[in-house]
Amino acid sequence: MPTVNAISHVSLTVTDLESSVDWYTRALKMKRVRDMTGDGWKRTLMLGDGVMLGLQQHDSTDSADRFSETRVGLDHLSIACADRGEIESWLADLDSLGVAHSPISAPPANVATVKDPDGIAIEFFAQG
Repeated sequence: MPTVNAISHVSLTVTDLESSVDWYTRALKMKRVRDMTGDGWKRTLMLGDGVMLGLQQHDSTDSADRFSETRVGLDHLSIACADRGEIESWLADLDSLGVAHSPISAPPANVATVKDPDGIAIEFFAQG
């Protein structure tokens, strides 16, 4: 019987593809690996350490639209971190780039959150 044992990639709709590619490159250290275009859309695949992320801009997307976790669909992305120290390292890098983020929550789970240019929440998560 087939089972889900991994997620191949996640694709996010963005309002400004190049701005988002720049943000994910700088803030999350992902690499641009492929660009694609189709009828009414363009997409860039970004690669982290074994994680594939698609960023897609549709011609029909309102450039003033912003992400809301209260709508049906995605709530947030969570990056697995080994421990609180790894989260602290991420936050230090974000600070050096001037990227705003939340403080790290107290255990039992250590969590800090940052938002991309469209307001999509990216969580850094480590068990307490």
